[in-house]
Amino acid sequence: MTQAIAMQNMLLKHGHIVAAVLIGKSERREIPSYFYENIKTEIVAIDSPNFLTDKDNRTVDLPRTITYNLGKIPFYWKNVLKIKRLVELHKPDYVINFYEFLCGVYFGNFKSKAKHICIGHQFLLEHADFQFPKISKVDKFWYFVNTYITSQNAHLKLALSFREMPNDDTKNIKVVPPLLRQEVLEIEPGKSDYLQAYAVNGGYTKDIIAWHKNHQNVKIHLFSDRKDIEDGTVIDKTLVFSKLNDKKFLNSMKDCLGYASTAGFESICEAMYLGKPVLLVPPKGHFEQQCNALDAVLAGAGIKSTFFDIEALLNYAAAHQDDSNKVFKDWVDTAEELFLKYLS
Repeated sequence: MTQAIAMQNMLLKHGHIVAAVLIGKSERREIPSYFYENIKTEIVAIDSPNFLTDKDNRTVDLPRTITYNLGKIPFYWKNVLKIKRLVELHKPDYVINFYEFLCGVYFGNFKSKAKHICIGHQFLLEHADFQFPKISKVDKFWYFVNTYITSQNAHLKLALSFREMPNDDTKNIKVVPPLLRQEVLEIEPGKSDYLQAYAVNGGYTKDIIAWHKNHQNVKIHLFSDRKDIEDGTVIDKTLVFSKLNDKKFLNSMKDCLGYASTAGFESICEAMYLGKPVLLVPPKGHFEQQCNALDAVLAGAGIKSTFFDIEALLNYAAAHQDDSNKVFKDWVDTAEELFLKYLS
């Protein structure tokens, strides 16, 4: 979502028109209010395939995910037709797809004059030089099936990367920097006495809360898009829960000692740009985030764990040498030039 906001602002700045924005949603997660506040055009929300987790809302359950989404094909097809009507209404030159599965289904089934531009760190995994973790071949197979469908008839794949790499023209891949919000590029980081955490799956927020009961000397600002806890809930005197909010999240990150998160791409990049040491906890069974975590560690972001090992983050933060920060910032600062070049 923050990538889409950054892209919109970049395009508007250079005289382009963003006719509409389509966003996939699911029952499991809430679309944050900041997305509606920052998008400056029509927003169309549609139900889209998403991962299902185990009963503890922690681990991705791949068989259940596949079975559930296959059963909803007729329902999803109606949403593909909504995309078709939206494209026919606005007649865009480009449809920019941030790894939305149903957008790929649309381009795989209908002819369109619009160019299909696919953007995401996911496409870097197709690059010949990408390093994979030791992971299930079955998970890897289904991941690439998903990526193939999502990028059908792509005019270009713009692969977001933590570090500069050569393009892979044999696979139509151009390697580009992360798309960060202007606020991130302009903010001056500081250092306070608390950690920041963000957990996508609700099971991980329970782990952090449970750990903190025995470590109340450690201050934590915990973010999530869980629906069952109110924004601003004070769990105890040194643990505060916040709903995901762009300004609050960034203001918290700029001064935190370190950042603990599941291995989503955008927030890791924001932490790296601000020089914050990161603890990466990719959910079991989530192939993409397992790859993100290894790639981020190789780029100097921080450390990886199978659980929210807050003590390990504290130890790492105390010794963290931010040698990679300038290289990463220089890479990010070329984003506007490269994106405009490839979208011209």
